[in-house]
Order: sequence, then structure tokens, then C-alpha cells
Amino acid sequence: MKAIVVYSVFVLGVFCMLCRPLLANDQHHAARPGTINYVEGQVALSGQPLDANSIGEVALDSGQSLTTQNGKAEILLTPGVIVRLGGSSKTTMISSEPTNTRMSIDQGEAFVEVDEVHPNNDLRVLQQGIAIQLIKMGLYNFNANLHIVRVLDGEAIVEDGQRQIHLKSGEMIDLSLSPLRSKRFDKQEIEAEDLYRWTSLRSAYLADANVDYAPTYSFGGFGWFGDGWYWDPWFGSYTFLPSNGVFYSPFGWGFYSPWCAFGAPYFWGGHYYHHFSPTAYGTWGPEAHYRAPANYGHGMRYASRYSSHGQFGGAKNGGFRGGWHGMFHGSGGFHGGGFHGGGGGGGHK
Repeated sequence: MKAIVVYSVFVLGVFCMLCRPLLANDQHHAARPGTINYVEGQVALSGQPLDANSIGEVALDSGQSLTTQNGKAEILLTPGVIVRLGGSSKTTMISSEPTNTRMSIDQGEAFVEVDEVHPNNDLRVLQQGIAIQLIKMGLYNFNANLHIVRVLDGEAIVEDGQRQIHLKSGEMIDLSLSPLRSKRFDKQEIEAEDLYRWTSLRSAYLADANVDYAPTYSFGGFGWFGDGWYWDPWFGSYTFLPSNGVFYSPFGWGFYSPWCAFGAPYFWGGHYYHHFSPTAYGTWGPEAHYRAPANYGHGMRYASRYSSHGQFGGAKNGGFRGGWHGMFHGSGGFHGGGFHGGGGGGGHK
């Protein structure tokens, strides 16, 4: 009798997981570049106030501007690229084409998190009319008030007339100076700022949503279209699902493809990650994760880059961010609070 009950619960859990895409995709289509993924405080699109009901429903078209007063906003670009706008800021969408993505930071400050970029993506952020091309995975800071661009991780190309200035991790440029030239800056000063800490927190939330929702498509399912943004109704936002392997954010959280989600944060044997190279992705990406002996022993891939985040998938606040959280999240059955770190699924809407 006990075996029958356990089997019934298992079948019901699998059935619910397979049905989840039907519910989610019934209400939300794939997000296009410019989609608003989160707002808090005073945020407006072309003068029209936005609120929680705008999340996932509103997107910037070419020529439209998003402004914040005492508030913040999160905007999706191509899959794996997120813009987070600080208070008293303004950004304008110039082009939302996946192969020609242009956005300007007109005032205030923004962070751009790049968790995936393809060779055919042409991703550029403009500030003071100067185009900055983001060519590698990483984290980029734009401050129009101070006229500076900083690369915390990754690599960017600043177009200065006929010149191209390469900015690498830990380098910045002051766009008010002539001629333009790069110089080093102290990352720790940026990491103490409110917008940086908020950006890190939002990145962790999206990674949580990834591991919550990616297992939905581990057996295929209606609505799976490969690499892209997917709506997680339990988190009330889109999250990034890579088409294969594991991608790490610059904050260390893992974004798992459906094929790897059930193993998160552990993978035994084989090459269950995308084909990264040290020359293409620098030192912060999987090359650093996978080559470090502490992170590569016995086939384990830890989801967190930094030891301060904890091992075994970035354990933090009693939970496994980027870990088994997705299979034990919520209330009852397969979603029984478990490793979430308390409260079951109270954060879901």
C-alpha cells in the first residue's frame, strides 16, 4: 500500500511538471528584447507609470524611453543579457533586433549583466553618443552622470572615431576626456554601492527561477523552443534557460539548461557544459570554475564562483541557490519547502 502511495505521488509530481509549460505559455509568450522583467518604486515608460502588473507584459519599442525616479527597473535584451537601471535614470531603446541590439543610457546609472553572447549578436550600449560593444560574458557598469563606463568582468570595445579602445576586466574609461584612454579602478568600491548589491540580488532571483523552472522541460514538453527567456509563474518573472550546458552569471549563480537541471548543482562525468574557451571568456567563466581543482574534483561543478557564496551550488541563507532548490520548492509533494531555506513556497505568486 505504501509503495502504491509513493508511486502515485511520483506520477502526480511528474504530471504537474509536464503541465506547467501549458499554464505558463498560455499567459506569456517568449520575451523579446526590451521586455520589462521587474520594477520597483517610480518607473515610467514614455511617461506612463509602470507597476507590478507591467512585468512581462510591457516592452520598450525602438525610440521609447524608460525612466526611473525613486525606483529601479530590470529590462531583458537578448537571451542571457539583462539591463538593471538605478534610480533617477533614463534609458532609450534604439534597436531591439537580436543581431543589432542598441540601447542608450541617457542619465543615471545602469548595470548590464551578460550571461551569454553569441558571435552573431551585436550588442552595444551608447552613452554620450559613444557606442560601447559588449563582446564577452561579464558585468558592465554605465554611469551617464559621471561620464564613465566600467568593466567589472568581461570585455568591451569603445568606438572613438577611427580608434577602438578595448576595456578588459577591472578597466574603465572617462568619456568626458580627450583623447579617450582606459585606466584601472577599484572593484570593491563599486561592490559596496546599492545598485550593485541590488543587481546581485536580482541575478540570484533569476538563477533561483531558472532552477525552479528548467526541470519542467527536462523531458521535453510543449513550449520548449531552445535558448531563450521563459516565464516562471511561480516567480512572476522571466528567467534565462540556455539550450545546453550551464552558464554562470558574473555573481557566480548557475543558469542550467533543462538537460542539466535535474543534476544541479552536481554533474558526474562527461562534458555537461557549453564549449567555453579561456581566450573567449576570460578568467571568470567556466574556465575558472571547471579548471580549479576545488571545483573540478570528482566531476562536481559548483554553482557559485566565490567561496563566500558557499559551496555545493552557492548555498546561502540555508538554501541551495542554483541547486536542488528547483525540485523541492513550494508547498507539498515535489515542492515541499525542502532546501529552499524556509517558508516553503511563500515567495511565489
